[in-house]
Amino acid sequence: MYIKKIVVAIAVLGLVAVGGFSYYIYQTIFGINTAFSSNQKVVLIPTNSDYPAVLDSLKPLIKDLNSFNIVAEKKQYPNNIKAGRFILKKGMNNNEIINALRSKNMPVNVTFNNQERIEDLAGRVAAQIEADSLSLLEAMQSKDFLADNSFDDATALGMYIPNKYEFFWNTSAEEFRSRMKKEYDRFWTDTRLQRAEEIGLTPAQVITMASIVQKETAKVDERPRVAGVYMNRYKNGWKLDADPTVIYAIKEKTQNFDTIIKRVLYKDLELDSPYNTYKYATIPPGPISMPDISSIEAVLNYEDHDYFYFVANVENFGYHKFAKTLAQHNRNKQEYIRWINKKGIKR
Repeated sequence: MYIKKIVVAIAVLGLVAVGGFSYYIYQTIFGINTAFSSNQKVVLIPTNSDYPAVLDSLKPLIKDLNSFNIVAEKKQYPNNIKAGRFILKKGMNNNEIINALRSKNMPVNVTFNNQERIEDLAGRVAAQIEADSLSLLEAMQSKDFLADNSFDDATALGMYIPNKYEFFWNTSAEEFRSRMKKEYDRFWTDTRLQRAEEIGLTPAQVITMASIVQKETAKVDERPRVAGVYMNRYKNGWKLDADPTVIYAIKEKTQNFDTIIKRVLYKDLELDSPYNTYKYATIPPGPISMPDISSIEAVLNYEDHDYFYFVANVENFGYHKFAKTLAQHNRNKQEYIRWINKKGIKR
């Protein structure tokens, strides 16, 4: 009788041990192991990451690294790490976390606009994908790439059409550059190329002219009219006389692109620079900023009118007063000068 009780006790203890172990295994694999309160978190795994690096990335996001490590080893994840951007959802267990890290690389939306220099663009893009700004800049300024694709240092910025693009986070600098060249070629449809030829400009000149229009007015509805003024001057052999090109020339000469210039002075108009359209009757060698698509379209489809002059409209800020004659323009200009003097704007 006594031996029978011992056997029963051992059997019960065995069942408890097996049950406890089974529960432990179940919890290790299927127990909730996320440590964040938001609905989801993004995990970025850089190219060529090793397993310890992945664990460092996961450390703030999961409760129990030991249990995660056990399941990861069982699923052979340490030997099959995938770079990219992955989404972890609140309440995931270890099995689901590993499946998420082995699943589809989630894309990111890369956006950029109004960058003044190729260096600024590299920095803007580097904040959104894995490639750093130096590698992006090197790819964007590659002499071989520029020469092979009919660009140079001055026109390189014009290859990047501002928009929202979908990329994988772990896109390399060269991959980004190649994709943007395809987007540039896609933008320049036969219709746009034909229109550029009709108005007597190359695509590069259109983008440079658009960059001037972009700097002149923030009002999208006014851009075709401003573009019409510059095209009237250009077609008649005039200098463009565009203040934004002078401002760019000053920044380019001083290499201080953080300079804020609200007023162009007469002495500035004498600055010897190919970007100074008060001095040279040519379109500058490249864009003075990255124009929006609306500015490019404004140049391609500029308003056909007889205006040759315009100045800021102090009665309707953001817009301009346009004039057909110099006498009319000078009257409009005096209103602006009185206003700017009253505001005490010296520079």
